[in-house]
Order: sequence, then structure tokens, then C-alpha cells
Amino acid sequence: FDPKRRGALYGARPQLLAQLDVEYEDGSRERIATDGSWRCSTGPILFSDLLMGESYDARLKMPGWDESGFDDSEWYGVDTEEIGDARLVAQPDEGVRITEELEAKTVTEPENGVYVFDLGLNMVGWVRLRVEGEPGTQVTLRHAEALNPDGTVYTTNLRSARATDHYVLEGNGEEVYEPRFTFHGFRYVEVTGYPGEPPLEAITGRVVTSATPPSGSFECSSQMVNELQKNIIWGQRGNFLSVPTDCPQRDERLGWTGDAQVFVRTASFNMDVAAFFEKWMVDVEDAQSPEGAFPDVAPLPGEGGLLDLRWGAPAWGDAGVIVPWTVYRTYGDTRIVGRHYDAMARWMEHLYEANPDLIRKNRMGKNYGDWLSPKGDHTPKHLLATAYWAYDARLMAGMAEAIGRHEDAREYRDLNENIKAAFEKAYVSPDGRIEGDTQTCYLLALHMDLLPEELRFAAAEHLVRTIEREDWHLSTGFVGVGYLCPVLTEAGRADVAYRLLFNETYPSWGYMIKNGATTIWERWDGWTQESGFQSPNMNSFNHYSLGSVGEWLYRYVAGIDQDPGGTGYERILVRPRPGGGLTSARARYDSIRGTISSEWEISDGAFRLKTTVPANTTATVYVPASDGAGVTEGGGPAGEAEGVEFLREEKGAAVFAVGSGEYEFVGSVL
Repeated sequence: FDPKRRGALYGARPQLLAQLDVEYEDGSRERIATDGSWRCSTGPILFSDLLMGESYDARLKMPGWDESGFDDSEWYGVDTEEIGDARLVAQPDEGVRITEELEAKTVTEPENGVYVFDLGLNMVGWVRLRVEGEPGTQVTLRHAEALNPDGTVYTTNLRSARATDHYVLEGNGEEVYEPRFTFHGFRYVEVTGYPGEPPLEAITGRVVTSATPPSGSFECSSQMVNELQKNIIWGQRGNFLSVPTDCPQRDERLGWTGDAQVFVRTASFNMDVAAFFEKWMVDVEDAQSPEGAFPDVAPLPGEGGLLDLRWGAPAWGDAGVIVPWTVYRTYGDTRIVGRHYDAMARWMEHLYEANPDLIRKNRMGKNYGDWLSPKGDHTPKHLLATAYWAYDARLMAGMAEAIGRHEDAREYRDLNENIKAAFEKAYVSPDGRIEGDTQTCYLLALHMDLLPEELRFAAAEHLVRTIEREDWHLSTGFVGVGYLCPVLTEAGRADVAYRLLFNETYPSWGYMIKNGATTIWERWDGWTQESGFQSPNMNSFNHYSLGSVGEWLYRYVAGIDQDPGGTGYERILVRPRPGGGLTSARARYDSIRGTISSEWEISDGAFRLKTTVPANTTATVYVPASDGAGVTEGGGPAGEAEGVEFLREEKGAAVFAVGSGEYEFVGSVL
């Protein structure tokens, strides 16, 4: 609790609810719960706050305070408060853990007595300090993501978050300190007050994250793309701490729903996030307004002037539908649907009540639009809102069917069709041009199936034109970016998708990497050579949203996907889409049914594809080849191989049905 921040984000008063289960030597047990008989005292932790940091005075340690027989006569009584009707439940997800340590790479002295340690990666957690000195010596640790040109730490983008830890020495030989009740997002640590010149080993990074088990890996022949994938995973780890936060460093660190829904598909490839998102969806429903609105952030801070964030904006509130759908499809588990179905239905009713003409212009919340588009957001916000509403209806129909609510499914299908008709009438021209004429306009319409079949090709051509208009660069913000490469690839323009992937000029993923990023930036222009740092009001260097391209790397570059009508990877698609000059790619995904792998290489005039299909599943395998009849498996004609059935040739690939097992296909290079 920071007294300088009125009404701390999650409560104005620190409180403790605890229970001790004691087992005595004779085997008897006693349960001791917090009540008015407990006592309290200050100790060496003088101040601790998630956003601000911690102050610790080692001279104030109380040896034996946590042992029986300790004299607490100088301690104080406590206030008690009823907890009301709150229901306590066990934490359903994996919890936050220290998962690794980072050794400092370098230490510099940009100013006299000011030492800056570089940990090499933009990490989340805290540091362990080793120090020896006189009693009362204070060492101060300030954390930052970047450096100023003079080598000092750049902290302006943290806004009011101090991200500073203070340690006062006890003066008893070497002392080791790490904070207990705070965390920081940082690559650099400024150390002042250190007795003498600190050695490199004085600082060690302690990396923390929700311990979601790794479930996927991806790599290819491009070092830049491999760095992108590493940055996506590192940013996911840094921002998945009990909730999917937007950023881990500034005075915010909230569970923004829009960020989560655009990234959930990528997240589910990298890590097993089933329990993580099941827990977070409880937070989302807890924050739902009585009127049915899902929030912009969850958990929703109850005090401090943020209550307007409960009225979910388009693409933000819709996370209450999209996240359960994605978890259901990924893991084949309908429980998350059943648990939150009524809440999702209330959200749908909330939108319909205010927009009976089926164009969503009302109940738009804070209406962020395609947030942080690089040249300003020109996508009509009511168009974006209506597209998401139609998409919600489509997903609701699928979820209603999955849990046996067949009449609801029919109604949601009808709603989807009616919104689509309203969307086409309001926004789509006969030549396939869409109002706003932005990349995101076309991406939403194509991805969310809002166009009649006869206009899809024309709309895709308009999409490519908008990219060419930007000198073959993207112009999407948070909302559009995740759909960009998949939509282009499905439209037969994987060449354009790869061109965007390999760009290294602004705005692009490659531009971030070229300029030293080790995580995904919040803004495409978080730092530029021409202008330096963007506005500190909103300039995180660890935001996962723009990393939603990771889904495309798994599904289209490596080729691991599932049948559009399937769940839980019971029916698998292995369909790599090589391009962009890549000569190889490989990925592994530990699905709920077992490990799926896809590894391809182009060499010596041949396309070689190795794939693993887990037990109790089937797969449709697409082998890029100029001659389908010439494709081999295991050294012989593929159509004659055991467990392999030739189906057809389709768009430059030979298509086969296979059962579980390991396969090695070879086709001629196109």
C-alpha cells in the first residue's frame, strides 16, 4: 500500500486473512485463524508496493519472530473486519514462480557513483543484491527498460511508478537481499550508494511468471524471425502474472481484455494456458456490470477513478466471448463455456438492447478502435464494433451448440446473418471496397466472414492495395495486426504476408528487433532513429499485443493447425505455406491429445516434410509439390504407403489423409 496514491488500486488498507494448521509432536492438530487475538508490528519491510518498489532496513530484523516462545509484548493489537459473503477458493492455475535467473552482462558508471547493470533481456521480476558494508548504508536500486543516450537509465515511460527498491545494511558481513512484495519490468538496474565499486555478480535477475507449462516451439532458417519468436515468448512470460497484464513496468499493469483476446491464440501455442485463462475468465465475469457489460480490464480496480473501465469497448469487452471460445477450441473442454455461458448471453443482450438496427453505435465504452495504429486510427469505430458483434454471435452459436443449447445456437446464427447483412449494407460497396479503406477494415470483414462469397476476392485485392499504398508496410494497431498475415495467406497472398514479416523498416516487427528489442513493444515507433523515444505517456517496451503474429508462424509457416470444425486437435491439419525465401521451418505443439510436429526443408530441388501425428487423432497433410503423383513417403509412392490415403491436389499441394504416426513426405519444389 502506497499512502501517496489515494485509494490503492486493490484496496485502501492492507489486510490479512490467514489460517495456520499446526501439527504437534504428539500428532494432535490445531487450526489457528486470524481474529482479534493476533498482534502486529513493523519490521524490516518499511514499505512495499507492486508498482513503487520496496524499502527494507535489515537493522530492524526480529530474530525468532516466527518461532514459538517469541516475546510479542511490545507488539500492537489489530483491527478486525468481517469478510462478508466472499467465497474462498483454491487458486485454480499454476501460480507465479521464480523460473530462472539472469546474470548481469555488463556494468557501467555513466556518472560518478552511479552504476548501471545490463541483464541482457527485458525481464520481469526483481534482482538479488549481494553487498557488504557498514551498518546504516543505504543501497538504492532503480529499474528501467532502456537507457538515455548518456548511458543513464530511462524511466520517464514508467510515469508515476518509482520501480525503486531501497536496502539498508545491517553491517554483518556479506548480505543478500531481494524484495518480497513487488516486481518490476526492466533490463537495466541503476545501483547507487553501493560501498565501493560493485562487481558484476552483485546483481542477479530473478525472473518470475505464471508457471504455465511450455507447450510449443518454433524456429526457421531466418535468424530475425527466430528472434521475433523469442521476443513473443519472453513478452508473454513477463506479462502473464496471474492475469494477462498489458505491461509489467509502469503504473498500470492491468488485465486489459482487448490485449488478451488478440493474443490468446498465440499464447495457447506457446504455453498451456487452459488453467490460466479459466482463472482469468472468472475475473472477467466478476467484473461484469449488472447491465451485462464485460469490462476493459479484469480484475477491475474498485476504487481510484477507474470505474469507467467496466463498460467494455469494442474488441475489449468482446474478450468475454472470444477467450472462452478459443480455450474451448484449443483444449476441447466445454466446461469454460458452460460456466460463463449466461454471462456471455448477458453481454449479447446488452449489445442488442442498445443497437436494434444491428449497427453497433451505442454502448461503445471508451471506444479505443484499432489502438495505436502507426499513422493514426482511420478505421470507422462503429464498423469495427459491428464486426466484433457479428463475430461474437458466430462464436456464441458454436458454443451454444457445443453445450446442447440448440435453440440458442439457431438464434445466434440468425443474429450473425442479420448483422452481416446490416454490415454489408452499411459499409461495403459493390466493388468490394469497405468504408474507411484501411487494412483493418478488410481484415475484420475477411476474417470474421462478413462478406458475400462473390466479394471476398475483391476485398482481398483491396487489402493488398492498402498495403502497397503504405510502401508494402502494415498500418494496423492492436486489433488488426493478428489477422493480417493469416488473412493474406488464406486469400492466396502469402507472398505479401512474408514481405511484411521480413520488413526491417518502420513500422514492422523487424524494425523493433533491428533496434535491440528483446520483447514486443507497445508501439511500432516506441523508439526511432529520427525521433528517439515516443511519448512517455504510453510507451512500454514489453507489451505482447503486436506479437499476435506468433499464431501465424505456427499455423501457416510451420503448418500446425486443426480442422476448422474440430476441437482439441482431434482432427489435425499439417499445411505448411513456405515462402519469403525461407529454406526450413519446424515447430512442435503439445496438444491436449499429444505432441504434433511439423518440420520442413527445401533443398536439392525437393520439399521434405516430416510430421508426427499423436495417437487417437487423424490428420490431413498438405505437401507443396509441382507434381502430386510424384510425392513420396518413407521412400515410396505416398499414395501406396501404409496409413496414407491420397485425397486430391489443391492449390499447388498434394493432399493426404493419415492416421497417428510419424511420416516423411518428399515432393518436387514448386
